Amino acid sequence: MGDKNKGLKRLIEFMHDRIPMHKFNFENLVLKKEVPIHRMSWAYYLGGLTLFFFLVQVVTGIFLLFYYQPTVSDAHASIEYITKYVNNGFFIRNLHTWASSCLILCLMAHALTAFAMKAFAPPREIIWVGGALMLVIGFAFGFTGYLLPWHQIAVNATKVALQSLDESGHYLPGFISGIPHYIKEIIQGGPDVGQATLSRFFALHVVILPLLCFGILGLHLLSVQLHGMSQGVDDLPKKSEKFFPFFILKDLIVWGVAFLGVFILAVGIPFESFYAFPFFQAYNALGATPEGIKPEWYFYFAYYPLEIFPFWLVMLGMSVMGVLLFMTPWVFKKTSRRALTILALIMTAYLVVMTFFGQAIYEIVKGVKG
Repeated sequence: MGDKNKGLKRLIEFMHDRIPMHKFNFENLVLKKEVPIHRMSWAYYLGGLTLFFFLVQVVTGIFLLFYYQPTVSDAHASIEYITKYVNNGFFIRNLHTWASSCLILCLMAHALTAFAMKAFAPPREIIWVGGALMLVIGFAFGFTGYLLPWHQIAVNATKVALQSLDESGHYLPGFISGIPHYIKEIIQGGPDVGQATLSRFFALHVVILPLLCFGILGLHLLSVQLHGMSQGVDDLPKKSEKFFPFFILKDLIVWGVAFLGVFILAVGIPFESFYAFPFFQAYNALGATPEGIKPEWYFYFAYYPLEIFPFWLVMLGMSVMGVLLFMTPWVFKKTSRRALTILALIMTAYLVVMTFFGQAIYEIVKGVKG
């Protein structure tokens, strides 16, 4: 009984330090809260910028829901109707598409800078884990939303992704080898990508993932507000500014500039202009698969390695990285910020190279022409 009481006491103390609700008052959250000023202070705005793009996604997504039809017979036609005939439909849809990429870009940048600044140091472990979950949910939003227009590239890319998930089971031992196939069947909902898949992706995209997101985001934001901004650098910052109103006003200015940028993109550059037109024709199950099918750019970090290296090797690497992502507060607990910054720069370089030069690297390695 004594051991149980000690264990319960330790758990209570742990949660008390990680979620200090005694700080949840106007004085601590508004009057006394300050933001450190140092060479990495710019990174503090990435969290707010991520929240801004998420809000844009929510608002534009609600507008799109009024017209979108989640059926294989009408999905593509409803997207065309929104784009061509609904007042400002083209702008809303393009804004939703561009903002989704901006959201994931900010999520990745926020994670990398938080890692470099050691923003996961005790007692901020829950903040990091919540952020890691938000990163995964962000990718899930992108993956599920990709299928909804029901065009050639969306359906065929989804098929490839689900096939890769199924194939990963061949490299797992024992009874767990069947888990990926079981997950694929749950997601796909049938023998092939069809109406059941679209319905499930739609439910995930507009109901399940948003509910998860609001819950985790709420805990994440609450924890950040209770703990304040992380120190960010090794030496105690010599300067700081009031969170309210100075930092809040600067944050809103960043939001305004971000909205102006994505507004210009949404008005002037259709997101589909980066792809060949046949990719965006309505999906035809009897037609040939167009050449050049790829996932969205934010999956290139996994897509091109899968095209170049053995499947098992890439899956092993991605699995290790996934574990490290969630275990970062404990694995890198004693690592210096200098070392963390170097690791963050290496990861950033990898993401940039795979995103912009992945196709060229693939062609060189495989000896093929684009």
